[in-house]
Amino acid sequence: MIIRKLSLYNFKNHSEKTFDLSPQINCFVGNNGVGKTNILDALHYLSVGKSFLGNTDLNNIKKDEDFFSINAEIQNDDSEDIIKISQPKEAKKIIKKNDKTYDRLADHIGYLPSVMISPYDSNLISDSGESRRKFLDSMISQTDSEYLFGLIQYQKTIQQRNALLKYFAKNRTWDKDSLEIYDDPIAKSGTQIYKKRKNFVEKLNPIVQSFYEIISGGKESVSVVYESHLQEDSFENLLKESLDRDRMLTYTSKGIHKDDLLFDMDSVLIKKIGSQGQQKSFLISLKLAQMSLVKELTGKTPILLLDDIFDKLDDTRVAQLIKLVNQENFGQIFITDTHRERTESVVKKINEESIIFEV
Repeated sequence: MIIRKLSLYNFKNHSEKTFDLSPQINCFVGNNGVGKTNILDALHYLSVGKSFLGNTDLNNIKKDEDFFSINAEIQNDDSEDIIKISQPKEAKKIIKKNDKTYDRLADHIGYLPSVMISPYDSNLISDSGESRRKFLDSMISQTDSEYLFGLIQYQKTIQQRNALLKYFAKNRTWDKDSLEIYDDPIAKSGTQIYKKRKNFVEKLNPIVQSFYEIISGGKESVSVVYESHLQEDSFENLLKESLDRDRMLTYTSKGIHKDDLLFDMDSVLIKKIGSQGQQKSFLISLKLAQMSLVKELTGKTPILLLDDIFDKLDDTRVAQLIKLVNQENFGQIFITDTHRERTESVVKKINEESIIFEV
């Protein structure tokens, strides 16, 4: 999958921009604040239909404008697809492939897989389990459409169960039979999600370890550990045993919506003992492992988005990253940087065609 052309209209700070892209390496250089990261965010939109920065769609419309639009020409094997994403101020977001509108965003996920490496990745280590859970869901969703549909259904059913628990508390009433209607669909979809998460992390972990050893050159060992209530008991039993607690809390306290990923170094959480350099090396290893596994499971090479990372890495880690890019054939790469000379030096070491855009 190669993005041949990218066009932005009223997207964030870009009124109208078009880029004819290299099939290999594309670099966007310029001062801070000119909108380099916004271009990568537009590419992220093409992949998963939303911002990687967590902004709402409406907030991405340029000030005083009525819509934004992201258009792309994508080479797909022997054919070419046109992807269009538009967000009017007064209507819902529309995603089209070859002028046919997707009924659901979930139908588009996985068409153009992507991996983003950015300074914001540090939040995966420092934030709560929710950010790591979303990251895990995003990885698996790009490889398994059934997973995404099951996850959406699970989340809807949990919301309905929680709403009923809150209704009981507010009205000082209780109907156990009504609540149990949700238990079977929650247990079925939740158990399937648990199995898929467990299987994915088991495949991901050794790849992370391999990349970390190359990038860091360190003696410490790292691991990605999947943590879930379902490791303790069946979902059906968890719901029964936590019923009184759920009634008191007015929400479902146990289930796969509380899962987490633990990032360990020498069997201790990396956020507790890892240096800045070790944490950066781990996060890059994690993202490269994601890229490798998505490619293995889907047969598609994800686009690689590198946002301002050369400014955050020392020369040794940059050299190791370039070495990996050359070895692993990562496909189409997009880079942002504030220093043109540094960017030129970096891409010269990667044996691929490149284009540098001044932003």
